[in-house]
Amino acid sequence: MPRASSSRPARQRGVTLFGLLFWGVLIAFTAVVGAKVTPTVIEYQTIKRVVDRIASSNPATVAAAKSQFETAKQVEYSIGISGNDLEVTKDNDKVKIRFAYSREISIGGPVYLLLKYEGQSN
Repeated sequence: MPRASSSRPARQRGVTLFGLLFWGVLIAFTAVVGAKVTPTVIEYQTIKRVVDRIASSNPATVAAAKSQFETAKQVEYSIGISGNDLEVTKDNDKVKIRFAYSREISIGGPVYLLLKYEGQSN
């Protein structure tokens, strides 16, 4: 006698159209935000590298440190702050340079992303 088969249909698995759209929108949004944030991170790293280099050269005056920064700014086109935005101090005969700035990135319409960067020389 033939075996009676179950009356339940086999359960199908897969991605629904709603799920596909959700993940597609999420991945696209993340890619757009990442593409807009990446240049500001590169700018921060450039500023940090220049500030470290200037501090290690141990400039004699605050004006000399700011002047060196302005010179480096002409070479490194991605720097968006000026020498006047630097706070130059001495700590045990070692120059310390601090900086802080912010960037606004338009996400779309009235939505902005505010990034605040700050750092100091080693």
